[in-house]
Amino acid sequence: MKKLQAISYLAPNWFSFYEAVLAYLDRVLGAKTQLKQGECDPLLDPLILKDQLDLAFICGLPLIRYSQIVLDQLQPVVAPVMQALRYRNRPIYFSDVIVNADSDVIKFDDLAGKTVCYNDPGSNSGYNLLRHRLLQGRYPQPFFSKAIQSGSHQNSICWVALGKVDCAAIDSVVLEQELHNFPELYQYLRVVEALGPCPMPPLVAAEHLGKSIIQEIQLALLEPDTELQTAMQRVGVKHFATVKLADYNAIADIYNASLKAGYESL
Repeated sequence: MKKLQAISYLAPNWFSFYEAVLAYLDRVLGAKTQLKQGECDPLLDPLILKDQLDLAFICGLPLIRYSQIVLDQLQPVVAPVMQALRYRNRPIYFSDVIVNADSDVIKFDDLAGKTVCYNDPGSNSGYNLLRHRLLQGRYPQPFFSKAIQSGSHQNSICWVALGKVDCAAIDSVVLEQELHNFPELYQYLRVVEALGPCPMPPLVAAEHLGKSIIQEIQLALLEPDTELQTAMQRVGVKHFATVKLADYNAIADIYNASLKAGYESL
């Protein structure tokens, strides 16, 4: 098998796990993989636009938006199923709306007039679900006094903990990993509402790899070896599950509904 070019467009605090996934594929498939952290919006990345990527860890929103424009290029292979009971043994995640632990905010309504930050406008957990929550609640615009792009979920978590902004919506598995890495954050943060669930960000493969190789990758990840299982346990992954592109249509529906209703921004 040729060398596989892979990229992660997801939060950097899971990057070491994605490295473990690709190291496992090296062992079982005899492939040589190269993984890097994405530095731009996947919808604008020349590597995707020119079909030069083999594998990608990607948020469901840019995946489904891109796949509705460019057909038959990216195929979801598997997605993690988390161990925690809230995930119900399914490949899903939530968007946890966090505030500073000392905040006077008790419920979502109390966020009216507060400041919010988000990782980027192409994020499902950090932006799309939060915007849709405003639509669901029929809140007047603007709901927040100010919305600021932080650049990453980790930055958003830090800004809320430091009191730089009042709130943020964070991918639940990213938040859980950050709290695991830095348990001192528990005393500075509080979750006021969980949005979702939504289908978990998947590992996708480029169709140019061919059906047989994609199936090999999928089957291998459904039966991880001991070394990969150890890496999975470290980030709270119970197992991998097969996913398909249609599973992410609901995310596109949320995105389109918000735009149709006039909620183009937070």
